[in-house]
Amino acid sequence: MKLSIIETGYFKLDGGAMFGVVPKQLWKKLNPPDDNNMCTWSMRCLLIEQGDQKILIDTGIGNKQDAKFMSHFEPHGDDSLMQSLAQAGVQADDITDVIITHLHFDHVGGAVLRDGSDRLLPTFPNATYWVSQKHYDWACDPNMREKASFLKENFVPLREHGVLQFTEDKDGQELLPNIFLRYAHGHTSHMITPHIHLPSGNVLIYAADLMPSSFHIRKPFVMSYDIQPLVTLQERDALYSEAIADNYYIFYEHDPKTAIGKLCQNEKGRYYSDNEVGMGVVLG
Repeated sequence: MKLSIIETGYFKLDGGAMFGVVPKQLWKKLNPPDDNNMCTWSMRCLLIEQGDQKILIDTGIGNKQDAKFMSHFEPHGDDSLMQSLAQAGVQADDITDVIITHLHFDHVGGAVLRDGSDRLLPTFPNATYWVSQKHYDWACDPNMREKASFLKENFVPLREHGVLQFTEDKDGQELLPNIFLRYAHGHTSHMITPHIHLPSGNVLIYAADLMPSSFHIRKPFVMSYDIQPLVTLQERDALYSEAIADNYYIFYEHDPKTAIGKLCQNEKGRYYSDNEVGMGVVLG
């Protein structure tokens, strides 16, 4: 098994929205905001290669939205999905599977591209795309709070082109060899959090927006975007207990600096992330 971090660039989101009820005085040192209170966040993805399979988890924001839409989020940076895949030695045609944790635009935007004839096509033509059916149905008939995050051009074409498959909405299923699916419901309904069982015996959790950054390990730090923040807290509590007991690693999709950390607990019972963890440590 080979893992590669796939950086797709950065974007900006309001600091208050990302840190919820936590006062700015407490979070501004963690991720300093600009003059408009916007903080920079990563949109990193993960590539898993094992045997003939090349599996991508999430796809970033993509580049097919218009300038007005993009201006709200200020995507920036030198990295892109295709560039990072190429640096890992992989082309779009090589990808066999794409696991979409959930259908918010910053996680699925890169799954579909717009060609020169303005057609919407799967970015990875030979891949099977995986998402929870209950989450797909949720995204197709969104609530008012999440409506702006679900852009149907990002995921409906996948079904129209026959490349979308639905996962079983059952915790613990092995979707692909060594990749087990769990579900979380606090951020959005039926979000997938893949648990990757590594040859070393370690487990790497792709936390998606259950734990978008290492900053969010602090219990009160729950995003205002979450539709059920108290459920998020319950889901994190369960994750903390299991991750510490079994020595899990966490993959942070949105952390502006840290891709992987090890969940730890200090003598006072407070949880924190050991961010001095590299991919070699995880696989070793």
